Amino acid sequence: MLEETCVPNPEYLIKSIAEQGYSLETSIADLIDNSISAGAKQIEVLVDTQSNPLTLFIADNGRGMSSAELKENMKFPSSSMDAPRDASDLGRFGLGMKTASFAQTRRFTVISRLQHSKTYHARTWDVEHLKSTGKWNIIINAEAEIRDLLSRYLELSEGFLNRFDGYIPSTIIVWNGLYKFEKNHDLQDKSEIFQKELSETTREYLQLIFHRFLARPETLRIRLNNEQLSPFDPFPESARNISSRQKLLMGDSLRLEGFVLPNRSLEESKGPSAWTMSHKSLMDMEGIYIYRADRLIVFGGWIGMTKSAPRLQLARLKVEIGNGIDHLFHLNVAKSSIIIPFGERFAFRRYVSELRQEAEKEYYNYETRAKPANTAVKAIFAKVPTSRGMALEIDDTFPLLEELMTSLNEKQQKKLRIILRMITTIVNKVKKVHEDASYTEWTEKDKFSEADLINTITLMLKSGITKKDLLNEMIPAMGINASSLPQSVMNLLNQSK
Repeated sequence: MLEETCVPNPEYLIKSIAEQGYSLETSIADLIDNSISAGAKQIEVLVDTQSNPLTLFIADNGRGMSSAELKENMKFPSSSMDAPRDASDLGRFGLGMKTASFAQTRRFTVISRLQHSKTYHARTWDVEHLKSTGKWNIIINAEAEIRDLLSRYLELSEGFLNRFDGYIPSTIIVWNGLYKFEKNHDLQDKSEIFQKELSETTREYLQLIFHRFLARPETLRIRLNNEQLSPFDPFPESARNISSRQKLLMGDSLRLEGFVLPNRSLEESKGPSAWTMSHKSLMDMEGIYIYRADRLIVFGGWIGMTKSAPRLQLARLKVEIGNGIDHLFHLNVAKSSIIIPFGERFAFRRYVSELRQEAEKEYYNYETRAKPANTAVKAIFAKVPTSRGMALEIDDTFPLLEELMTSLNEKQQKKLRIILRMITTIVNKVKKVHEDASYTEWTEKDKFSEADLINTITLMLKSGITKKDLLNEMIPAMGINASSLPQSVMNLLNQSK
């Protein structure tokens, strides 16, 4: 058998594998994953926007690496995706640091030391160097280069506010030039554009993605230029959860738990709130949230399980997967895309359908709820709690209705009450709270007696409405379960055609 070496062009390959769907925020998050897996408790993300080109530093106080370990970690890939991993390991492919970095820069340096050592080592991947040599050679940085980069980092770190006390980093990653922001902009423009991207999109993304870690300051703190980030939990305590589902897959767990936000969030989320972040709407944040080892992998949208809609903006589904089964979900290198396994799609859709019903009900409660305003249509309804949510009933003490009632004789009042009862039933069917509402069973209430019911049905029969239509349409429209009708009414119906 004949063979020959087929070495890929390093420049072409690196530029290709860098296009893995990374944005600025997902690239930074991927590097933070590595820091967390290395035991870091404090992480700094600092940007020198006055340098040309722009330079970004990501530093952590994790375990750090020796020179030999650093060399191994700079390889493509640095580990096998099939190798057993610790339950808290946030990595998967052994490519994250390299692909995430090359998605933003064409030259990056990793400086590291073991925690008990004072000596830093550094290696640099440089696309221009690969292009000029045509070889897979990594640059070993000289001591003078390392000292210069450390000096620049320290000056930048001390120049921003809210620095960690006594902070000494173990590993620093330096992105030298951010080519996506360098193009077609002068220094001032690109600095302003990048600052906005960092302070808005990236900050909110990190606060959400790592919110479980940030909620435990003793576990992790992240500093982004002048700010130490605070967590944003997409499942606040006021959200109502529905029954969870859990199963084992290949010895690891898969757990689903749905939450419905209270309908008041539809008003309160129009600014910064507990329900949504400043630059996102409730609709942006509705959908499925997939966690792996406490890290949020994917959020927002329904991943093909249902369609996004305004009436679902109160629904959020929390999914917990163990990192032993993340390959079943086709997690991509950027940790920004996931596919529900074919064998689990039916269970997901069934659970999403249940969550959708609860969210729609809560949404319609908001749409039709009574408001203490000067609008007669809305104020005429009163809320009545039921086992399926808040039902609405027309309040006969509402001034206009009360005045109308007093102008009618007793027989006319009873006819009007029947009509109002029909309106109430239709409204609550739309709100999906009708089936278990208290008025679905026949009772003598609302000043509506059994004799009144007989008289009403008699009038309908005389008007030409058939027994079938009465049982199937008219009586249910009055909010009465036909099977619960008094015997006297059934006798009357049985006498009719």
